[in-house]
Order: sequence, then C-alpha cells, then structure tokens
Amino acid sequence: MPATPQRRRTARRLTMGAAALAAAVGITATALPAGAETGRPDRSGRTVDVQLLSFNDFHGNLEPPQGSSGTVEELQPDGTKKTVPAGGVEYLAQSLRTARKGHPYSITAAAGDLVGASPLLSGLFHDEPTIEAMNKLGLDVTSVGNHEFDEGRAELTRLQKGGCHPKDGCYEDGKKFRGADFPYLTANVTDEKTGKPLLKPYSVWQHKGVKIGFIGVTLEGTPDIVNADGVKGLKFHDEVETINKYAKVLNKQGVKAIVALIHEGGQPASTSYNYDCDSPGPGDGISGPITEIAKHVTPQVDALVTGHTHQAYTCTIPDPSGRPRTVTSAASYGKLYTDTTLTYDRRTHDIVRTSVKAPGAVNHVVNRTQPKAADMTSLIARWNKLAAPVAGRTVGHISADIAGRGANAPEAPLGDVIADAQLEATKAPDKGGAQLALMNPGGIRSDLAFKASGSEGDGVVTYGEAFTVQPFTNMMNVVDLTGAQLLTALQQQVSGPNEASPKILQVSDGLTYTLDMTKTGAARVITDSVKLNGAPLDPAKTYRVAMNEFLAGGGDGFPAFKGATNKYVGASDLDAFTAYLTAHSSATGPLDPPKADRITIVK
Repeated sequence: MPATPQRRRTARRLTMGAAALAAAVGITATALPAGAETGRPDRSGRTVDVQLLSFNDFHGNLEPPQGSSGTVEELQPDGTKKTVPAGGVEYLAQSLRTARKGHPYSITAAAGDLVGASPLLSGLFHDEPTIEAMNKLGLDVTSVGNHEFDEGRAELTRLQKGGCHPKDGCYEDGKKFRGADFPYLTANVTDEKTGKPLLKPYSVWQHKGVKIGFIGVTLEGTPDIVNADGVKGLKFHDEVETINKYAKVLNKQGVKAIVALIHEGGQPASTSYNYDCDSPGPGDGISGPITEIAKHVTPQVDALVTGHTHQAYTCTIPDPSGRPRTVTSAASYGKLYTDTTLTYDRRTHDIVRTSVKAPGAVNHVVNRTQPKAADMTSLIARWNKLAAPVAGRTVGHISADIAGRGANAPEAPLGDVIADAQLEATKAPDKGGAQLALMNPGGIRSDLAFKASGSEGDGVVTYGEAFTVQPFTNMMNVVDLTGAQLLTALQQQVSGPNEASPKILQVSDGLTYTLDMTKTGAARVITDSVKLNGAPLDPAKTYRVAMNEFLAGGGDGFPAFKGATNKYVGASDLDAFTAYLTAHSSATGPLDPPKADRITIVK
C-alpha cells in the first residue's frame, strides 16, 4: 500500500473555537488531512512553504485517453509545438506521489467534474472506480462540477457517503462501496426548501499551526448544462458572492489563508500547456468567465484553482485590491497537474502575496514514460474484468482516426458521424420521421482512434470505445420546429450566453450554412445560406428535427428548442451511434472520416 492514504488519516481535526463558531453559524467544517511531520520554514521559522497540487475535469479517465484526447501541446523553445501523450490514473498517481517528495506540507485538491461523462470502465459502474482511485491517490478535497449532478443529488450524496447503488446494487461480492474519503464542497449549491448547502461548503486543512481553508463552488449556470432531473430541488448561487461570504466565515474562525476551488474557467490565448499566460503582447492572456470572477473575489482568497473549460493555464489576475493572484487550470482527463507554492506566514496566519509576485504555479505533464502506480494498475485490471463482457464487443470498423473532442474545429468529423447516426435512427415514419439531426458538441467526449486500445486490433471500434464517445445514454427526441425556430437555434450557437464561447451544433448530412465569425452575435449565422438538401430554409415551414433529450430541453444555452412540439421519444443516442457504425462498416469496408464540410466558416 502507498504511504498517501495514511497521510490522509492524520490530523483530521478543527480547533474547538473554530468548531464552535461553525456550529453557531450553522455550517459544518471539516479538517483536511495534514502533510508530514516537519516543514521547510525560513531561517526565522516565520514562514513555511505549502505545496498545493491540483487538477480538474478528470471525468473518470482511469485509462489513458484515446487519440488527441490523450495528448497535450507543448511549446518548444524555437516556437514550434510538440504533441505529448499524457494522462491515465496510473501515471497521475505516480506523478503526484513523486511531486510530494521533499514537500512535507502538501495538499492535493481538485476543481470538479471528477466523474460524469466517463468512459465505460468507470461509467458502467456509476463512477465508483474513479472515487476509489481518487481515495488511493490521496485527493484531499474537491469542489463539485456540473457533471457531478448528471445522476442527481441522491447519487452525488452516495458518492460522498458510500453505499451500494439503489438499482444496480453492489458490483463485487462482499464489498460495499465506501464513498469518498475526501469532501465534495458545494458552497453555492443549496436545497431550495432548507436553504442549506447540499454538502459541506468549505473545509479546513491544518497541521502544526498551519491552517488553509478551501471553499468549493460550481458554475452558477450548472442547471443550464445538465438534465433538469439532476438539479431538481436545488438552487445554484453566484460564485463570487458565495466565495466572499464563506471567506468571511473562515476569517472569523481565524483561517486567513484561503483557496477557492471553482468549477468555471477561461480560454488562454494559446492551447499549449506551458504558454506564458501573463505575456503582455496583443491578444495574449486569458479570457472567459473566470477573468471577471477572479477580479471580484475578495482579496481574502489567496489562490483560485479552476476548471470546466478543459484548458491549461497558470495566470495571475489582479484581485479587487490590485494585487496579483494565481488562477490555474490543469486541462482535463488527468493529463496535467498544477504545482503551486503557497508561502504561509505563521505570524499573520496568511499566505504571503507581495505586490510584485503572486504564489508560483507551474503545470506539469502527466507523462507516460514514468513507472505506473502498481495499485492503480491493479484497480484498473479488477474493474476491467467486471466490464469485459460488455466493453469488448465489436460494433464497427474505421479506416483512420475520426476526431471528435480533439478536433479543435467548429465542425468535427465525429460530430458529422453522430448526427448522421441520429438521423438514420429516427428518419423512418414510425421512428419519428426526422428530416435532420443536431448534436451538441459537449456531448462528444472523445475521438474514435484507429489504434487498438486493447487486444481487439487496429481499426476495430468496441462498445467500450463507443460508450466513451457517447457516455450519457440520452434518449433521442424528434420534434416539430418551424424554420424560424430552427434559425433562432442556429443563432443561439453564437449569441446570448454562447457568444463568448460558441457551441456549434453538429449537423446531419443535407443541412448546410455559412458561419461568419468576423461578425458578432446572431449576425454570425448568414440567414440566406441555411439550406436543407439544397433548398433554402423556409421560416414558415415545419421541420422534423432529431436531437438528444438534453438538447431538446434547452440545454447548453438553446432555449429555442423548448418551444418545440409533437415530441417523439426514440432509442438512446448510444444505440443510434453503435447501430450506425455496425451498418456502415466492416473489416473489409471500414468507415472513413467525413470531410466535415457542412458548415462553411468565415474567419
């Protein structure tokens, strides 16, 4: 057994005064596990360096992600870019354990979406394997993310507290799921009836007089990007207001050093993980929701660990007092981890942040050239054995990689395949009578890689691989939309809440249009370019449109779909996908990647 779990079991306590105050304000605070027994103070003994290791958006990727989903981009000294394979919990655990050596004061934290939208190895078992892995690798605390609500509040509570699944039961004889050893923090998620946080709002790590508070929030817009049933009875509050509220609570307890774990993020100017986010040149830096959040979160918070956008950055953004403050994100899928140094002042009980330099933070690659963590190898093998009867079934064949999540383009080849699959599954009169299909890009979780992930052979697509691409098992809906409603939906891809970060719907064969990104808002969609099978879209005509139930409910910022009528519920999106692969490919006639030329992009 590794030493890390024992580290987590030490010093789980709060001072009596802190506990009493927490009880007085109706909040439960829990001490996080301490590091080791000695610190690295300066010569005067006044300060000690605390190592904060962090990651985000793991999404149950226990095995190394396939295709471009399993790589990071590294900027080289000569300005070129190198693609580096990364990720896999065997390597993430090893990286974190290696990083902790020589750092007796070390905390490991995450910023949400540890689970949800997971590959079959974890998703088939309601992400119990991922929680078990997080326990083993020594995670100390995490915020929730939007995907923690995919299966609803009861399931999130089960992941925290343990117990076997209410429908599927226990997966291994004699073993009961014990839940997370680390706290999930839900500071801005409250019960509509009681007004109390769903789980703990914050937690305090302390060891040998060093105390650091963690406040965890998810994005306020979580209800807009998950199925309604997952957030029923819950209210999501403003991130800044919530963090500032609990920072005051922690300060009253004498906790002056505070880190916010925020499942919301930004878009750096470069996709390279080692890009200097603080470069002053034109177009440099970072944009997106996290920039405004960072500017308004109280200076009482010393560092922001973020996520959600799956980007890599270590930036400094001035707090409201003008002092630089570290804002970090470690991409996704366990491909990176961030190492941040927090210098703790024993006299002020706060983190030292000068006006010149904020705490140092560096993103490191979870490379696959290092040794694997043996306990993680055993964990993967154990769960793979249970999943094998389902995961290994062949569902199709491909001639080359078909890029989805890793396409880095508005229209992805795999997006076209999925939209075509959904249209084919619903176009028959008795299956909904669909004329076109639309797919939300966020629902495509991976690529289809030509290289074999196991013993199936190159070019073979297994059920497990198809599940990794479409893990939500959303039911297909076919609805009536007028041409005017359909046009409004296309405009909502690039306007309103989606203007800053467009969500370009993947379209089935026959639907074509031009997107002019030199314009702003709804004007980006060139109205007279929208055609179905060569005919201009008629605003007054009614069309039968197929999409998954999440999108049909207005998810991802598409309220136009809520006005649809005459709904037909069909098979699941995963069944449509696998059926299409089986029907359109064989060992001698594999499926080729589509050209992805249905949407014309003007830049």
